[in-house]
Amino acid sequence: MNTERLRSLLAAVKDGATPIDEALRELRDLPFRALGFAHADTHRHLRSGFPEVIFGTGKTTAQIATLLTELGRDGATVMATRIAPDVAKAVLAAVPAARYLPGARIVVLGPTPEPTRGRGPIAVLSAGTADIPIAEEAAATAELDGNQVGRIFDVGVAGLHRLLAHRETVEKAEVLVVVAGMDGVLPTVVAGLFSRPVIAVPTSVGYGASLGGIAALLTMLNSCATGVAVVNIDNGFGAGRMASLLNRVRAE
Repeated sequence: MNTERLRSLLAAVKDGATPIDEALRELRDLPFRALGFAHADTHRHLRSGFPEVIFGTGKTTAQIATLLTELGRDGATVMATRIAPDVAKAVLAAVPAARYLPGARIVVLGPTPEPTRGRGPIAVLSAGTADIPIAEEAAATAELDGNQVGRIFDVGVAGLHRLLAHRETVEKAEVLVVVAGMDGVLPTVVAGLFSRPVIAVPTSVGYGASLGGIAALLTMLNSCATGVAVVNIDNGFGAGRMASLLNRVRAE
């Protein structure tokens, strides 16, 4: 149940077009829908402006398909993250109206909203090509929340001139999501060059001493540049959602 649908339902009750009992039937699943294996949070869109997101890892194909269908029943655009290609193929067979974003590893049910909710564009940067899946998860999340998103990939500090070549694009963005593994330095460099909020995303990309992203995480947490906030390792979704909230035109 999204805000627009609830407003329409209440208006119909007020005008006498929808009987109270019928409206009660539509509202009976608030604030959640019990599915046996899960309690689908149908109320989350009303509380936070973004529907519940399905974390695909550890769930069966049937569970993912059922959750997509139930959460998208009232017309909200819903998404499932961390979906491998073989799982996506099975999910799409069960939910033909859904689509797969392979770069982001996300299955989406519902339309992509117009990019009108933000003050301006969000830019998503990755230090290396290996960081792109997490960067794409962030970018796709922000797009599905109604933002214009630009992508600038493989501009890490080992070749800083690559980042500087995109200075104009970065400066036009309202919020920056910067994704890096290995040494995790790129968010600090970006925050030192541009007066924009930087959401730093450490990835698990790197050799042994990177400790699965912990080295990058600690680098980002210890950044000497101001304006850097850090999400968890590989949490592209969390970064994309936070960027969207920072980019809002007004509170909703």
